Amino acid sequence: MHGAIFFGDKTSRRDFLKKGCLFLACLGGSLGLLDLLTKKAWPTIKTSPLREAMFYKRLAKNTVQCEICFRGCILREGQRSFCRNKENISGRLYSLVHSKPSAVHIDPIEKEPALHMLPGTDILCFGTAGCNFRCKFCHNWHLSQRSIEEMDHTYDLSPKDAVRIAINRKIPTLSFTYNEPISFYEYVYDIARLAKQKGLRILWHSNGTLNPEPLRELLKYTDAVTIDLKGFTEEFYQNTSSAELEPCLSTLKIIKEEGVWLEIVNLQIPTLNDNPRDVKRMSLWIKENLGEDTPLHFSRFSPTYRLTTLPATPIKKLEQAYKIAKEVGLKYVTIGNVPGHKYNSTFCPSCQKRLIHRIHFQVLSNNIKDGRCKFCGYKIPGIWE
Repeated sequence: MHGAIFFGDKTSRRDFLKKGCLFLACLGGSLGLLDLLTKKAWPTIKTSPLREAMFYKRLAKNTVQCEICFRGCILREGQRSFCRNKENISGRLYSLVHSKPSAVHIDPIEKEPALHMLPGTDILCFGTAGCNFRCKFCHNWHLSQRSIEEMDHTYDLSPKDAVRIAINRKIPTLSFTYNEPISFYEYVYDIARLAKQKGLRILWHSNGTLNPEPLRELLKYTDAVTIDLKGFTEEFYQNTSSAELEPCLSTLKIIKEEGVWLEIVNLQIPTLNDNPRDVKRMSLWIKENLGEDTPLHFSRFSPTYRLTTLPATPIKKLEQAYKIAKEVGLKYVTIGNVPGHKYNSTFCPSCQKRLIHRIHFQVLSNNIKDGRCKFCGYKIPGIWE
């Protein structure tokens, strides 16, 4: 996940205000503009009632089993799930973060990245505490590797108010990102249902390890998904994320089956998941199981969290991965987190001309007209209007 704004941390509040204060819209004007620059305006608010979890089983002796993701956490009364966000309270499972986001921000859709969806538009992004992975390379560990009690700030923001912000600011898409949306599934689901009723689009960025039933239910209200395919070996998933590869592969197939727009991100981490043989196997798997039109983004790793001893990904390694994926036959391959790189842009697989010219997250030109290449008429898959 990329580019979260954590209210109250080192991010400049003045820079945030230049982009517009979101919470004036949802807090009923209770905070003035000057108040937002003071620490007094950033309390933790815990007034929303708890939301009972979806997709769980009640077992004997007040025990419950969460069925949202592959972990299937079995919890006795008072215990919390691996993601830290679900708790067994008197034999029922509840979400602790519903309506309590810790990050709300307006981003360019390219930051997600979703490069074949409404280029150059904004997305309204939401994140909470918690994650069902333990990635050593997480850039947003301040959110993902903490419980709600450990957050400096949370906000009381109902699904209704979240949708109202997007409508008032004329933002076409709501996105769930920064930490793992699986860990705040009910909040995502409730917002998505309301947003679709209002004609808004829904995008989420995930590690892709939902169980099939909750996944298919959420996809009913989803326009696009960006999945982090973190590597292509079980060893990498286990050693760097305390997770599993196979549930992600299953999720990718289901998203494709349901006809929801899908893009894939692979963060290339030096010595850990950048073996050319694995990149080729991954690219072949994508082509054979998801189709050659599935966009694949290779992103540059920067040292962070518990992987500060590794160097940033060499540009040549990213270019090597790009070449492998293209040679395998994937049509839409890009390189990310390298501002100004040629292959941050999208090219027509037919005439080879540049379709969307990007510099990092900024779109300089878009030559896709009515879903086709302006130069040769080749049909380009995606969501363009």
